[in-house]
Amino acid sequence: MLDKIHSDAMGKLTLRLTVGMLMLFHGVAKIIHQGSIEFIGSNFSSIGMPSEISYGVYIGEVIAPLMIIFGYHTRIGGLIIALIMVFAVGLVHMGDIFSLSKHGGWSLELQAFYLLGGLSVALLGSGRFAIKPD
Repeated sequence: MLDKIHSDAMGKLTLRLTVGMLMLFHGVAKIIHQGSIEFIGSNFSSIGMPSEISYGVYIGEVIAPLMIIFGYHTRIGGLIIALIMVFAVGLVHMGDIFSLSKHGGWSLELQAFYLLGGLSVALLGSGRFAIKPD
């Protein structure tokens, strides 16, 4: 019985679904609220980069999570999410790296979850339960 519960493939599926579905919510919110893309574009402009790069958020928060959820080129999807979180921290959250929230947690725990979760998916791969297992 425990062999059926304790499974490497089920653990990878759980991680993939958690990271993918939670990140997808952020992507859908950006589709619904277009002002988010303008905000991200202004952050890119402020460091001398073209604001059009902000549309890459759709790749990192919609396409990559779907890749992870369905298990299609999962490792690439995980790397994309990790990379987009590096940009998010660098552009918006640098001032929060050494601060705590009002509840005592690290101010960047959500960003750290997505960055490290994406990295973990990239390192572990899809597992058995995937469209294209690796």
